[in-house]
Amino acid sequence: MVPSMPAVFTIPANRAFADALAAGLIALTKDEPLGLARATLFVPSNRAGKAISDAFVRRAEGGLLLPRLIAVGDPNLDERLGGLFDPLLAEPVPPAIDPVERQFILARLVSEARALAGEPIEGAEAVRLAADLARTIDELTIEGVTTADLAGAVDNPDLSDHWRRALSVLEAVADRWPGELAKRGQIDMADRRNRLLRGLGQRWRDAPPARLVVAAGISSGAPAVAELLHVIARLPLGMVVLPGVEASGPEAEWDALGPFAREDGVAPRRSIETHPQFQMKLLLDRLGVARGEVQRWRWGGRRDAAAVRARAIANAMAPAEFTDKWATLPNAERRLSGVRAIELANPAEEAQAIAIALRGAIETPGRTAALVTPDRALARRVAAHLKRWDIVADDSAGTPLSLTPAGTLLLGIAEAAAERFAPVPLLALLKHPLVMKGDERLDWLEGARALDVALRGPRPAPGLGGVTAFLLDGDRHTAWKRKAALGFWGDARKLLEPLERAFSNPSSPHPFVSSEVETRGLGAGERVSTSLDTNGTLGGYLAALREAATALTGDAAWAGPDGRAAADMIAELEAAAPLGPERFDPAGLVPMLRGFMDANAVRPPQGGHPRVSIWGLLEARLQQADLMVLGGLNEGVWPTLPSPDPWLAPRIRAELGLPGLERRIGLSAHDFAMALGAKQVIVTRARRDARAPTIASRFWLRLEAMTGGMTRDPALRSWAGALDRTPEVPPARRPAPVPPVADRPKEIAVTKLDRLKADPYAFYADAMLKLYPLDAVDADPTAAWRGTAVHAVLEAWMKEDAADPEQLLPRARAMLDAMAAHPVMRALWEPRLLEAIGQFADFFRDMKREGRRPLVAEVKGTAAISGVTLKGTVDRIDRLPDGGLAIVDYKTGTPPKGKQVAAGYAMQLGLLGLIAERGGFEDVDGVPAAFEYWSLARDIKTGLLGYTSSPVGGRNGIDPADFMPLAASTFAEAVEKWLLGLEPFTAKLHPEHAPYGDFDQLMRLDEWYGRGQ
Repeated sequence: MVPSMPAVFTIPANRAFADALAAGLIALTKDEPLGLARATLFVPSNRAGKAISDAFVRRAEGGLLLPRLIAVGDPNLDERLGGLFDPLLAEPVPPAIDPVERQFILARLVSEARALAGEPIEGAEAVRLAADLARTIDELTIEGVTTADLAGAVDNPDLSDHWRRALSVLEAVADRWPGELAKRGQIDMADRRNRLLRGLGQRWRDAPPARLVVAAGISSGAPAVAELLHVIARLPLGMVVLPGVEASGPEAEWDALGPFAREDGVAPRRSIETHPQFQMKLLLDRLGVARGEVQRWRWGGRRDAAAVRARAIANAMAPAEFTDKWATLPNAERRLSGVRAIELANPAEEAQAIAIALRGAIETPGRTAALVTPDRALARRVAAHLKRWDIVADDSAGTPLSLTPAGTLLLGIAEAAAERFAPVPLLALLKHPLVMKGDERLDWLEGARALDVALRGPRPAPGLGGVTAFLLDGDRHTAWKRKAALGFWGDARKLLEPLERAFSNPSSPHPFVSSEVETRGLGAGERVSTSLDTNGTLGGYLAALREAATALTGDAAWAGPDGRAAADMIAELEAAAPLGPERFDPAGLVPMLRGFMDANAVRPPQGGHPRVSIWGLLEARLQQADLMVLGGLNEGVWPTLPSPDPWLAPRIRAELGLPGLERRIGLSAHDFAMALGAKQVIVTRARRDARAPTIASRFWLRLEAMTGGMTRDPALRSWAGALDRTPEVPPARRPAPVPPVADRPKEIAVTKLDRLKADPYAFYADAMLKLYPLDAVDADPTAAWRGTAVHAVLEAWMKEDAADPEQLLPRARAMLDAMAAHPVMRALWEPRLLEAIGQFADFFRDMKREGRRPLVAEVKGTAAISGVTLKGTVDRIDRLPDGGLAIVDYKTGTPPKGKQVAAGYAMQLGLLGLIAERGGFEDVDGVPAAFEYWSLARDIKTGLLGYTSSPVGGRNGIDPADFMPLAASTFAEAVEKWLLGLEPFTAKLHPEHAPYGDFDQLMRLDEWYGRGQ
C-alpha cells in the first residue's frame, strides 16, 4: 500500500543528527525484535555511516543489532546490497574505470586534441587539466548533459575565443571518450552510480520491500539520487530524513532561493546557490515534496541545543534582500546563547586558544569536544598543541601524503633529478630523515653536512658530474672544505647515478649537460655512462623514482601507513602511465606527483583520544560533540572560494543546467549552520595570516550583524597568551671579552686590521673562536665571489699569458662561460665586467709603453712587525721604471678613500708595502713607491667602468713616502692594545668603520645597540 503522503522528515540544526536519528529508529522498531537489524539505512557517505553507527552503539544499552548501512554514492552499490535484492538489474552493469587510469587516458586525449588545435601542452599540464576534465564529465553525466548539448554551446556567438577553444577541446574529448570506455568494457563511475540508483528505484517501484528502508542525512540534489529518494519516501515502510531543513521560515525567503525556470526564451532569475537551504530546496523540488509536507523528527539526541537556536541560525542566514528584518527581530529569535566568539591576532594564537578550549572540555568526564575547520594548517597546529598535554586528537581528515616522510622523500628525489642535482634539492634529499635510516645514519649525516659546507656559494655545473668537477677543481681557498666532502660524495653519487641516467632525456627541454662524465678521484678513474634508458616516458621516470627511493632508504621508504600509501600510489601511477601522454618532461613530475599526493590522505591505523576529534567539513556532517569549535572563519577559508572551471564558462554551465561554481559555498554554509546548532559552540578567526590581514568570513559577519556582536570569550584568549608568556629577561650587555694575553693571536692578516680596530669583537670571533660565515646554498654570485673570480682571471693571465694585454678579454670570457650563475645575474654582470676588463687591458698597454712591468701576482708574504707576524696576499706587484715597487689591489666595488686612511683605517696597501720592504714576498725586492687600487666600479669622473686610484698623494694630503710609516704606527698601536695587551674586544667600537654584520647575531646587537643613547 502506497502512503497517502511522502514520509519526509527533517532533524533541525539544534539537534545532534546522528543521535536523534538513532533514538528515533530504535523507538520505531522497538516492538519488533529484529526490525532494526532487517532495516536498510542509506547514508551520504561511509564516514557518515560510521557516525550513525557510533550513535546506535551509544544507545545500545542492552545490546543491539545494527541495520544495513549503505553509502548512497557507493560505486559498488550492487555488492553492498548483497543477495537480498538480486537481481538488481536485468543486465549486469559494467565495472567502473579506475580513477587514475581514467585521468591518464583523458590526459592523452587532451594532449592530442590540443596538438591538433595547434596548442600543444606538456604531459604534466595535460594530467592536471585531465583532473578538472574528469570532474566536468562527472557533472555532465550526473546532470544528464549530452555531447549534442555541448555542440550547441560551442556555437554560442557571445562566447569568447578562449572559452570557445576550451569547449572545442572538451567536445573533441567527449566524442572520443565513449569509444575509449567501450574498448575497455567499462563505464564512468558516475554513470555506474546513476544506473544502480535508478535500477534500485525501479525495482522498488515494482516490488516494494517488506522491511524498513530509510534514507538519512542525504543532501545531494543529483537527479539519480533524488529519484531513489522519491521512491523511498513513498514506500510503505520507507522514509527520508533530511538534515536541517528550515521548515517554518517565511515563505518569501524560501521562494527567493530558486531554482527558477526559463520562460519564453528569457533568462531566468538567478538562484541563490550560496544559501545553506538552496540544496535542500532543490532536493525537495526533485522529490516532488512541498516544504509544508516535511515533518519534524520527534526524537532528540541528548546533547541538543534549545529550539530557539535553529530559528536564530535561520535568521542569520537569511537571503541578503531580507536581512533588514534583523532590526526588528525579537531578542529571542536572534540570540545565540551558548555560542562564544574569539578573535585572535594570528593563526598561532588561534590554534593555541582552540587547543586550550578542547582540553578544558574533556576535563569533565564523558564530555566530548571537536574542532571543525576546512583549514588543514590550523588543524595541524591544534593537534601539535594538544600533544604537549599527551592528547592525540582523532584527526579523521588525515594528513596529505605530500606532507608525510614517504611523500616528501619521493618529491625530493623527483625535484633533485628534474633540477639536475642543483645544490638545494640535492642536499635536501641527502639529509631526508628516511635516507640511510638506521645504524649508518650518523656517518651519512656527517658526510652530508660536509658536502653542504663544500657546496656553499654559487651553483656548480649541472648534473652529478658538475658537482664532482666542483669538488675536484674548485676555488683553492675552499680546498679543505671540498676535500672533506669528496669521500662521502663518492658513495652518494653511486646511489644517484641510475636516477641521473633515467632522467637524462636528450629530447627534454632541460637535458643534462653531458652524456658522459668522469669520476676522477672517486673510483680509480672509471667513467660513468649517463645514457638515456627511460625514453622520456612517465613510466620510466616513476620506475627510476621507486628504485632510487629503495636504494637510498632500503625498506624505510615503504614502511608505515605513509610508506604503504606511497607504494600503492606509485604502483597505480606506474600501471596507468602507459595510457597517458607519450612524452613527459621531467620538470613536470614534481607538480604532478604533488597533485596526486595532496588528494591522498594518510590516516593512522588507530584513532586518537576517544573524546577529542578534529573534523573537516565532510567528516563533520551529521556529527556533533558537546563542544564544537568552528575554526578558521575567514573569507577564502570558510567558505573556501570555488576553484575555477578551465573547461566551461559560467554562462555555459548555466545554459547546460549544471550547478554553479558557487554552489559549493552553499554546501559550506549548510555545514556551518548544522555545526552551529551544537549545545556549546566557539567560533574563532585570526585577524591576519602569514601574508596579510584577513577578511572575516561572511558567516562571521552575518552573526555579528544579526546579534549586534557575539558574546566574546576573553578568558581563552588570555590563557592562550599566558601559556607562552615568559618572564621578562634583562637585555644583554654589550659584549667585551678579555681573554689572557697568552691566548691572544700572535699573527694577523693585513685585511683584518680594520676589523680589529673598528669591531674588536668580530675579530675575536673570527681569529680566536675560529668562526666564519657560511654563504647560502646555491647563492647568486656576490661581490666577494665576483671579486674572487676576477682575481683568478688576472692571476692566470699573469702566470700563464705572461701579462699579454691581448689575452685578458679572452680569459674573462672563458670565465663567464664556465659560470653556473642565474642567466639574469650573468646578463647584468657580463657587460659591466667585460667593459672594466677592457679598461684594465688598456692600462696594461700604457704601462708597457712606460716601462712598467708586472713582477708577481697572488703571492703570500709575512713579516715580523711590532712583536707579531703580519701576513697577507698581494694581488699584484709591479716594477716601476725607476726600480721602485707598485703595490696593486683589485676591487670589484668602490675602493677606500683618503679620508679613511687619514682616520687610521684602510691601511691594507701600506701594510703590504711593509711586508715587501722587509723582503716578505719571495722573489720581490725593492722599496714600495706607489700604492694603487684597480677597481671594476664606475669612475664618477669619466663615467667608464674600470679605473685606478690611490689612497695617498694628490688631494688626500698624505705623502706616499709617509704612508708605510703611518701604517706601521697604526698597526703597532692596535697590536699593543689588543694582541699584546689586555684591551677588551668590545663589540662595534667604531660602527661607522665596521660595515659587515657577520657576527651581529652572535653579539646580540639588537638587544643593546643604541640603548644608552
